[in-house]
Amino acid sequence: MACAAVGCATIASAPTDGLAQRGPDLIKPAGKEWLTIGGDWRNTRYSTLTQINRNNVKNLKGAFVVHLGSGLGSKYSMEGTPIVKDRIMYVSTGNDDVFALDARTGALIWENKSGINQNINTVCCGWSNRGVAIGEGKVFLGYLDGNFAALDMKTGKTLWKTQVGRWQDGYTIVSAPLYHNGVLYTGISGGDRSTRGFLAALDAKTGQEKWRFYTVPAPGEFGSDTWPKPDDRDPKRANAWKVGGASVWQTPAIDPELGLIYFSTGNPGPEAGGVGRDRPGDNLFSASIVAITLEGKYAWHFQQVHHDLWDFDCPSPVVLFDQVYEGRIRKGIAEACKTGWIYILDRTSGKPLIGIDEKPVEVDPRVASSPTQPIPRGDAVMPQCPQALAPWVTKCIFGVIYDEPILMSPGGNGGVNWSPMAYSPRTGYFYVTAADRPQSRILRGLGKTVGPALGAKYGGTLTAVDSRTNKIAWQKRMPYSIGQGSGVLATASDLVFHGEPDGNAQAYDARTGELLWQWQTGAGADAPAITYEIDGTQYVAFMVGGVSIQTTSANSDTIWVFSLKGSPGDRLKPFAAPKPPENVVGFSGPVARSNTIKIDDFTYGPIRTTVATGTKVTFSNAGTQAHNATSSEAGGFDTGMLAKDESASVTFNQPGTYTYICSPHPSMIGQIIVTGPAIASVPATVVESNAPKSTGPTPPHGVH
Repeated sequence: MACAAVGCATIASAPTDGLAQRGPDLIKPAGKEWLTIGGDWRNTRYSTLTQINRNNVKNLKGAFVVHLGSGLGSKYSMEGTPIVKDRIMYVSTGNDDVFALDARTGALIWENKSGINQNINTVCCGWSNRGVAIGEGKVFLGYLDGNFAALDMKTGKTLWKTQVGRWQDGYTIVSAPLYHNGVLYTGISGGDRSTRGFLAALDAKTGQEKWRFYTVPAPGEFGSDTWPKPDDRDPKRANAWKVGGASVWQTPAIDPELGLIYFSTGNPGPEAGGVGRDRPGDNLFSASIVAITLEGKYAWHFQQVHHDLWDFDCPSPVVLFDQVYEGRIRKGIAEACKTGWIYILDRTSGKPLIGIDEKPVEVDPRVASSPTQPIPRGDAVMPQCPQALAPWVTKCIFGVIYDEPILMSPGGNGGVNWSPMAYSPRTGYFYVTAADRPQSRILRGLGKTVGPALGAKYGGTLTAVDSRTNKIAWQKRMPYSIGQGSGVLATASDLVFHGEPDGNAQAYDARTGELLWQWQTGAGADAPAITYEIDGTQYVAFMVGGVSIQTTSANSDTIWVFSLKGSPGDRLKPFAAPKPPENVVGFSGPVARSNTIKIDDFTYGPIRTTVATGTKVTFSNAGTQAHNATSSEAGGFDTGMLAKDESASVTFNQPGTYTYICSPHPSMIGQIIVTGPAIASVPATVVESNAPKSTGPTPPHGVH
């Protein structure tokens, strides 16, 4: 049963009796076992194991590899973190299938097939499941259809299932749950689908919902004044809070001593692509770090992005740590964000431990943009302005998006997406992976679109940031955008492990960033690594299956496990390298077979098409502004300027690839691939137009 975001009455408090319910004290870092998704309740992804160290990691070899036979296909991603307890590894795949494996050999113990509806169409960002939780002899997980289940750890049999949200209403679950003292905490995805986010608490024995904390306050609750008033004459504004988004995309952290649960929230809904006019205000608790009590009551919040217009929420897991500031130990919480900054706060109060300043940013009343944004003192971990790319108009972070195409960095898929960072108490460093993905943008909802920024370069960074200063200790420029990927695992032997989208599993020196080891796994190594120990042997494990969006790395269904001993007779060798992801924006996607091309503000549709020689292709302008299509290849063509509802035809008599642009809006780019034998004794292209002669600018030839 639901209750209000603030002052929520708890239906049943977390159990305080029955010590049998209490598992190990996971406030401590991971050791021989990996018992929760982040390694411990603090999400540090730090292990105390030291058998594999900086001197011998070069000898790390494949111990075993397993093909799961699940999550194969372009719509699936492999983003899960394995759990290891009592020599058994528990993993989940993008199809919500769960497997129990012998963690020493990879032998299958049991499997539980989800049977999930393959026609679910409200999943935001690829089919993925980021892992399971364990407790009380059960394995717990959420499903993409909004259900939540408990499985028997010994047999895999489903013990109970409950519905937390309906996929038909836009709710899905991709994050791994958190188990603590008889209670499960799970976030709900769906902020991009006109939903109202929440964190739910479930009874681990029965699945009964104990309470839920809504991340968008109802009218009259604390924070509701950051949304339009419910009596606003505009019904979209009056009801904005009902579809306010602020999903919980990741596994929370917990501090049992303070009695607080911590998580971050997604962008405000129904979308953050510049559309802010229908929800003026800061839109709490979207794009925020939130702390609530174990009974589901509000404690504090810190909003990282006011009135998000850019999809700059921070879906990476929060990390709890302790550090000395101004001469005394403080309880800290940190999170890396799509903005490219790490936000470092006191977890008792939500106040910054290192300064975060409200600074003026570009303002546009048409989108009700916030006049200031919180800017952390310290270093960003990736570029916050795009490289110059003719003919694009570029804007840096927090630039306003409206009705003209711009190239912006970070893009909505840039910075630190869901990839988890690690914290080492030995070095005091956070280890974080980020994406440098400049993005072509225009305001949604104006009937205008924009094509890809051809020639823009994608990349990434692997960075160590000193928690005492929020300054970069070392940084590696990486060839791929790794903000949505494996993140980092840190160990007490001063190693950090990371998987690359090109298939390479890697180990780095935690103090210097030197690459010490890598192994080709054969597909996108985009799931977080773990380490554990059995019979005196330390293992490192990666789930390898790629991600279906953004980096779009190679898909697979494998689990790779490494040790210094390797496989018997060293028979297991690196796999062949897969096709790496694209790191320069080019023409991609399907090529349509069509002889009609629709011109819009500001794109062509289809962007890519193919025809046979001799075909007449008609360009029709459905936009509000005048556009043309002009190419300078051999036999280049120019339709001339076309006003709304005007058209022109081009007959292609020579084979080849014709790339064309709109002269006044050169970010509009299209491609026609002409195949077949050349038609002799006629021009390469012939243009026919029903448009009157334009009085507009003479379009220059050439692709800009």
